[in-house]
Amino acid sequence: MGNKLKLSKPEQGLKGELQVPGDKSISHRAVMFGSVAVGRTTIHNFLMGEDCLSTISCFRKLGVNIDIHTDKVTVEGNGWDSLKEPTEVLDTGNSGTTTRLMMGILSGRPFHSVLIGDESIAKRPMKRVTDPLKLFGTAIDGRDEGNFTPLSIRGGSLKAIRYKLPVASAQVKSAILLAGLQADGMTEVIEPQRTRDHTEKMILEFGGEIEREDDTIKVRGRQVLRGAEVYVPGDISSAAFFMTAAAIVPDSRITLKNVGLNATRTGIIEVMKRMGASMEVMETPGSGERIGNIMLETSELQAIEIGGDLIPSLIDEIPVIALLATQAEGTTVIKDAEELKVKETNRIDAVVRELKKLGADIEATDDGMIIKGKKSLRGAEVHSWGDHRIGMTLAVASLITDSPVYVEDADAIKISYPRFFEDLRKLVE
Repeated sequence: MGNKLKLSKPEQGLKGELQVPGDKSISHRAVMFGSVAVGRTTIHNFLMGEDCLSTISCFRKLGVNIDIHTDKVTVEGNGWDSLKEPTEVLDTGNSGTTTRLMMGILSGRPFHSVLIGDESIAKRPMKRVTDPLKLFGTAIDGRDEGNFTPLSIRGGSLKAIRYKLPVASAQVKSAILLAGLQADGMTEVIEPQRTRDHTEKMILEFGGEIEREDDTIKVRGRQVLRGAEVYVPGDISSAAFFMTAAAIVPDSRITLKNVGLNATRTGIIEVMKRMGASMEVMETPGSGERIGNIMLETSELQAIEIGGDLIPSLIDEIPVIALLATQAEGTTVIKDAEELKVKETNRIDAVVRELKKLGADIEATDDGMIIKGKKSLRGAEVHSWGDHRIGMTLAVASLITDSPVYVEDADAIKISYPRFFEDLRKLVE
């Protein structure tokens, strides 16, 4: 990385239609489930970002035949037992989803494997996953008693567990469910707060069984999954950057097409509506994941408080919500977001540090931030800190600054949205 990109305020507002790339969370899971299912899985609108390509690379090393055709991916699965002991280390790159969910899959496979990632992954806590997987009977070792990569996994015969998550995390929940699918007995996971449920939906999509009662999810072990045709909706986490841009850039009106509207992911829509954004959401009828079009235009925004059960449904959007809050009248409070500290970077500190450089009135708290608006922003030299969501937030901020913004490590954006700047140009030209 290490590149510096100059970004300047456009001469006009954002106009037009756009289809954002496929959902990152669903793209990851579709490859994983296709790899352990019996038969062919075809994935349409797959996200060709670096994180999802890391998932494909890992499963190829496990012996799975995966073909890529533009944005369509074909996976030739032959069941759980078709995964073979890798002859080399499995490198998950910058992807926490790949790392944590693969641990769940590998925990039930009767061979040895080693997971490693980049510098960011090496700092992210894994004990929240390794601890429950050890309860299944998996042998896992790594730095700091299995809290950090590299991680050594020797999988085998698993016994079902009942586990209450200490933190609301879709990645931890998913790793446990993937282990539970291979275990003897019924595995139960209790969530403190409801998190994104793509894994549960995908189990059903691949012919499996799973049930939910209140905050408890139950999955029976020794299940055989079947290949499926998967359509990946547009990623609402990627759409959030254009939603914010349209709301804060004068004279803007855009439509984002075929965006995923999974109820566990639409916190950004609820927040923007509460802030007074001029928005219309039109759902498209269909089966599987909910999908629809989102129309937005320049808005007069009001500050709100964001916290509690809403946080898991917008945890990845908080950096750009902080930018949105700089353009709202009043003081916005974001709380209960401690999880931001263990993302690709400490996103609380990074967002506050970088937006302050642009003139924002923003302060960090132990579990979030306080933002006072409405503030005019200025150009400056800023840094993505290797975090794609920070990089895109700063790029959107450049649309309203009084002078150019220079973003260091802008290449980090390719992790989840390789054509981000190309799509942004479509709306400003």
